[in-house]
Amino acid sequence: MIVARLRFNSGFAPHFVTMNLMRYLIALLALAGLVVSVLALRVHYSTGTEPCSINEKWDCGVVNHSPFAEVDHFPVAILGIAGYFVLGGLGLARQRFLLFLVTLVGLAIALRLTFIEEYVLQVWCVYCVISQAIIALLTALSLGWLTVEYLALKRANRGA
Repeated sequence: MIVARLRFNSGFAPHFVTMNLMRYLIALLALAGLVVSVLALRVHYSTGTEPCSINEKWDCGVVNHSPFAEVDHFPVAILGIAGYFVLGGLGLARQRFLLFLVTLVGLAIALRLTFIEEYVLQVWCVYCVISQAIIALLTALSLGWLTVEYLALKRANRGA
């Protein structure tokens, strides 16, 4: 609605508003991913029954206490916390290309962990699935943001 109103004022305003909203949306999704990673880390160090222990196919405790939840005694959830923190910073700093590259790395790691949940553990973690959705959405948004900026620069160079 804001974008539609600004369209009549100048050609620059809608693009600027949309791109500004994109960086804050990416930062908000990164914050959501950070929160989910913190919850997964809490499960990793917990010894009690977890609220995400739904049934034999959905149990965060099984996933987060498995040998795949650590790399050299380092919880994977901490990698998620750091990764989402970096993604939020890159989004706010408008580092579109670097953001896209880091989201691709994050997506590859998340897909590998999803493969382990599906075929090795045969148990799903609700937090992991939410994180998978967030990183997939961040990857798509960062690619879209990068593409829009690339096309805008290409169009500006053609007109100059």
